[in-house]
Amino acid sequence: MASPGQSNLFNAFTELVSTTYRNHSKQVADNVSRHNALFRRLSEKGRIRIEDGGLSIVQPLDYANNSTYQRYSGYDVLNVNAVDVLTAAEYPWRQIAVNVAASGLEMRTNAGPQRIINFVKAKITNAQRSLANGMSLDLYSDGTAANQINGLQALVADSGQGTVGGINAATWAFWQNVVQSAAAPIQGGGAIVPSATTIESLMLPTWIRLTRGNDMPDMIVMSDDYFTFYEQSQTSLKRYAPEDDGQGGMIRMKYKTADVFFDSSGGIPSQHAYFLNTDYLELVAHRDANMTMMDELRSVNQDAVVIPILWQGNLVCSARFLQGVMKA
Repeated sequence: MASPGQSNLFNAFTELVSTTYRNHSKQVADNVSRHNALFRRLSEKGRIRIEDGGLSIVQPLDYANNSTYQRYSGYDVLNVNAVDVLTAAEYPWRQIAVNVAASGLEMRTNAGPQRIINFVKAKITNAQRSLANGMSLDLYSDGTAANQINGLQALVADSGQGTVGGINAATWAFWQNVVQSAAAPIQGGGAIVPSATTIESLMLPTWIRLTRGNDMPDMIVMSDDYFTFYEQSQTSLKRYAPEDDGQGGMIRMKYKTADVFFDSSGGIPSQHAYFLNTDYLELVAHRDANMTMMDELRSVNQDAVVIPILWQGNLVCSARFLQGVMKA
């Protein structure tokens, strides 16, 4: 039998959590962005897409040139053949949950008006931090953990290969990402030992390979060792982005037109730099599970209440050949 006032106490906790979360809902995404340079860039460029549903996330791809291009004169016959230039990558939905939970003991212990408010705020703050930390690691992951989203290590693989979005890069060359290996540089020649004096000799060929007209990398995110080499190489030429762009410990330098980040959130493997064209990357989220607080769940066999915060989506790419990785 419930103790006197127990129902009101549970209701008060639920209302406080919901109110606190509503008041800070935008801060959840902001908190993730402060932890993660990639999420921040995608958010700034409007590359976060909201979907209503579907069995999977379908990303149309423009994978071939139209072969009917021809030079002609007068009454020459024109090539009007139908050409297959479009296909699609298909990405599965992935789900993430963080739960704000409290036992009856915790709530009754913190039943004073001020104490329960502070208790709820502490729970929400912890949920926000946990979601930010977990999402940051996943965005740079190889996507091999159970139910994990595709991270950069999957979309921009060390091998340049892999099956991503249901397309096997070993079969379809247009789906391979660029790989700059210091052990076997794409520009030819012998191995290069990455250092402050050699880092740009690896970066320039990577940049050139990834430039196609107006398409070029706009973001380079580096592991701490490579960022150190790059900063040391720019001793007399350092260019930092505006002060407000360094929020959350993410200091930006510049390489040509791209922002260069050291991402303090972790998750990037050592001796790696990712050259990204974020015009062809999107973080897709479901409308009803976009860091969304759900209704409370009360246990049938415990003196406790749980309020889930859910996210459903995936990181998708529409042009792997315009993404590159630089590695040892």
